[in-house]
Amino acid sequence: MTEVSPTAIAQRVVESILAQKLAPGERLGEQALATNFGVSRTMVREALMQLQARGFVEVQSRRGWYVVQPSAAQARDAFAARRIVESGILAEAGRPLSQVIRKLREHIADEEAAIAGADAATRAFLLADFHVCLAEQMGHRLLCDVLRDLTARTTLAATLFQSRHEAAQSCAEHAAIVAALEAGDTGRARDLMLAHIGQVEQALQVEPAADPGADQRLKASLAPVALPRGLLKSTGS
Repeated sequence: MTEVSPTAIAQRVVESILAQKLAPGERLGEQALATNFGVSRTMVREALMQLQARGFVEVQSRRGWYVVQPSAAQARDAFAARRIVESGILAEAGRPLSQVIRKLREHIADEEAAIAGADAATRAFLLADFHVCLAEQMGHRLLCDVLRDLTARTTLAATLFQSRHEAAQSCAEHAAIVAALEAGDTGRARDLMLAHIGQVEQALQVEPAADPGADQRLKASLAPVALPRGLLKSTGS
């Protein structure tokens, strides 16, 4: 049986975020986590502190631990960081592209199977994991953990801001990136990746509703109440 460690618990939480099984603002009870993993609350607390340092959870006084709810600015920052990292990953290959292509095509086949099936969590995880898989296959192992965390941050944003980007569209965009790599056109693959990240970001519904202004709000507040006809004369004082 694999030994459970604080790092393993933290990683499971991140994986659940990537699978959209843990939502922004969700409470992470220490005792519930300890029971789930069969460990002490001390070990759970250490895992939560690791997650706090990575920016995934926050502790609220007298209330406990919660998954963070990123602001629109934090979401934009995470997407900007992903563009920098992922465009750099595609700048040059770290190993023969034939092996890269084979692994990535296998990953896309898994994505397509998950999309065709009914397991939303597996689908969400695989679509997010494509980017980590790409980093690993391109020979950038040191960036895998960085990219996993960045992708998890943008996944939280997509969950919170109700992304309109469809799973099938993401999968198709992944396939186009791989096709460009297969053709030996890493420049086009990079452009497609940047466009893909941009489209996912643009699909977030982060724009606030239009504010009618103080005068309009006051006017609306002072509008007559639409009372039933029989009550119109009985409300005076």
